[in-house]
Amino acid sequence: MPVSDTVSRPDTDADGEQLPINELFASLQGEGKLAGVPSTFVRTSGCNLRCWFCDSYHTSWDPTHAWMGVDEIVTEVGSLAPSHVVVTGGEPLVHDETTSLLSELADDYHLTVETNGTLTTDAPIDLASISPKLASSTPTPENAPADTDPGVWTDQHESARIDLDSLAALVEHADDFQLKFVVTGRDDVPEIQSLVDDVRGVTAREVRDSDVLLMPEGQTRDALARTRTEVAELAAEFGYRYTPRLHVDLWNDAPET
Repeated sequence: MPVSDTVSRPDTDADGEQLPINELFASLQGEGKLAGVPSTFVRTSGCNLRCWFCDSYHTSWDPTHAWMGVDEIVTEVGSLAPSHVVVTGGEPLVHDETTSLLSELADDYHLTVETNGTLTTDAPIDLASISPKLASSTPTPENAPADTDPGVWTDQHESARIDLDSLAALVEHADDFQLKFVVTGRDDVPEIQSLVDDVRGVTAREVRDSDVLLMPEGQTRDALARTRTEVAELAAEFGYRYTPRLHVDLWNDAPET
């Protein structure tokens, strides 16, 4: 089964401690509480969801990657300067080997894991960057990427995009966390409020409004220009935190940014 068909654990990786790596590079963290921090990004390929606006198309809709051993990844990370490592995707937690990678890196790096919140891990995480997917993310034949038929993903994405037990586990497990929502407009806000209330109802850990980040949808500077002001105003109106997408502002949609 190819990585594009990976929908949940157990995954179908190559034999041994290997991960499908789409990109491995150093840049600046573009989003969230650590926006602007020099970071090494380890981007895995494969995802159990299919957001129509996915900004890492080549890890989900059309996955590409090279297989790298965990030790090889650790060595490559060590050759780069940042002390902050972001393990992202796709959805990195679909791969059991991600746990091994995080455990290997934990003693030497601050670790952020970018996840959609539908899977859990017992690996060390300094910052769980959890991005629950709203109803507005569900792919349809009308909004799917060009030349892409969402097929079964419309129903599969919609049914799997929220898992409260996993969200609670991630919030409680990590040293710190953020709930980062991709916002397409004002209509998303009631669902965000409801979901934040639901998370607060299932976890003993305090979820502050400042832990809730609103991020404008947009894969290019032009797209962000149409959404950022409205989303910033929504964050101010409802008491949440606004996060920019610095990498898009600085480098548009260039790879390895």
